[in-house]
Amino acid sequence: MIPNITRGDRMKGLITYLAGPGRHNEHRDQHVVAGSSEVQFRFSDIDLDKAQTSALGACLDTDWKTSDTTMKGGHVWHCSLAISREDGVLSDDEWQQIAHEFITKMGFDDAQGTKGECRWVAIRHGLSGHTGTGNDHVHLAVNLIRSDGTKAWIHHDYRRAQQACRELEHLHGLEELGIERTKAATRGWKEGEREAQARRRARAKLQAESPQVDWGTLPVQERKRLIAAQLDHDQPRYRLAVTIRTAAAQATTEAEFIRRLRGQGILVRPRFAKGSDSVVTGYSVAHKPLYGESPTWYGAGTLARDLRLPRLRQYWPDSIADSQAATDEWQAAFKGRRVAHPQVNEQVPQPEEVSDAISRLNHKLRSVPLDDRQAWASVAHEVSGAFASWSRAVEQQPGPLADAARQLSRTAQTYQRPTRYVPAAHHCMMSAALVFSSIAADNNAMAQAILYRQLWKTVTAIHAAMEARHDAYQARILKETQQTSLTAVAASLPAVSIQKDQSTSKTATLPLSQDTQPGRFTQATPEQFGAAPIPYRPPATQTRGGRER
Repeated sequence: MIPNITRGDRMKGLITYLAGPGRHNEHRDQHVVAGSSEVQFRFSDIDLDKAQTSALGACLDTDWKTSDTTMKGGHVWHCSLAISREDGVLSDDEWQQIAHEFITKMGFDDAQGTKGECRWVAIRHGLSGHTGTGNDHVHLAVNLIRSDGTKAWIHHDYRRAQQACRELEHLHGLEELGIERTKAATRGWKEGEREAQARRRARAKLQAESPQVDWGTLPVQERKRLIAAQLDHDQPRYRLAVTIRTAAAQATTEAEFIRRLRGQGILVRPRFAKGSDSVVTGYSVAHKPLYGESPTWYGAGTLARDLRLPRLRQYWPDSIADSQAATDEWQAAFKGRRVAHPQVNEQVPQPEEVSDAISRLNHKLRSVPLDDRQAWASVAHEVSGAFASWSRAVEQQPGPLADAARQLSRTAQTYQRPTRYVPAAHHCMMSAALVFSSIAADNNAMAQAILYRQLWKTVTAIHAAMEARHDAYQARILKETQQTSLTAVAASLPAVSIQKDQSTSKTATLPLSQDTQPGRFTQATPEQFGAAPIPYRPPATQTRGGRER
């Protein structure tokens, strides 16, 4: 949650703006969600027309007008509170509770009757941005002159507002944007990324197919139509992150990782150490141009912290031969040459063997301390790679599997480089990733169902660890992932009969599907996989509190 504070002395002007259409008609459904006692009683659940807006401004200014108190910098304190785009849209009741708690933490309330109350209001008017696709937020306008004529204490209000937001994020399970080095570090996306890529692609396509037509001479509506035709379903960086996770999950060495990336149609550009053309310290990636347009490069760290090269290298051997092979592949990628060492045919393990291995891993995870943040981040990184491989194998467009990989990866991203990880998780999930990569050719629905059952348990274990650590935000997104994305996956898989963990002697007998032919899915109820029957919705339309994004 990000607080943005300004000061002034024109309360009516501020309220008129907040209750009005905005500079670009971006304000929609303007209404009061919270306020001080009189304000909330008089102005809740009413339309903020011109008369009511004027009355609200006058009500908030009452204590300033009836006292002789003045404040340097103005008596009007304005703060907007915006949540992360990943948190979706809160309900009015949730914003009302957050607003009241924020005012209390800032000391603007009556302090349980020991001080005069500051008059304040919280106004909400839809998502930010002139397109209405930004962050959910609320505006608070506070009169710093209390009802008893004294001044509110605003010393270090910027720092105290940040601290209040950190506490509210933790309390309400919102994305924590603090700077603690143990917190998860997630990467967002810029609103214009998809459109910018689509515009470059549409312009290059026009130039390639109709060189006699100048892009600048096209009518605006025609340009918009061409851009819309090239608009990707998902954000460019999200698709790149899924591809990198797939390559990293399936690779046994750094050289193999580079080959797999290039084999999946990704441009790779190494970053060399200063003064060296052989020591690689990082890398950037880009989608291959479709029509000769300029590629858009993304540093691995701007996609996700756990995809940085130093993080990935801790899972690969560090022998002299492997290092030399990796250097050869980096050089080939840098110079645009073919791969230096072609991939040798690999043995794909059997799904049943991988399922048993993940079952043993789930049993081992019970001995991992729940407060060991680094170990659980490592496990989440590996499981995310397995789901990314599954998505790349069966989803033509990013769907519930890609969303599950992305949400799990957020638990894996930490500011601090992990020094502890679970080796068994790396071996199990690498095998699972290889099995999923072969599904594209075999289309083995039963193999997917067998592995799904064990992966569900692994995700449940990670969720339990986040709850035990009182990490409300990570626990919430993992729970939502299970209830939406993974439930949608279960609904398209055949039912299976599979042994439970080896730590127990019971067998979970699920009815075998009558139609188990490759390439044909039969509906299995999510309850058979331990999931609640909630339909999947893409991340762009996820909600909180029942309000659509």
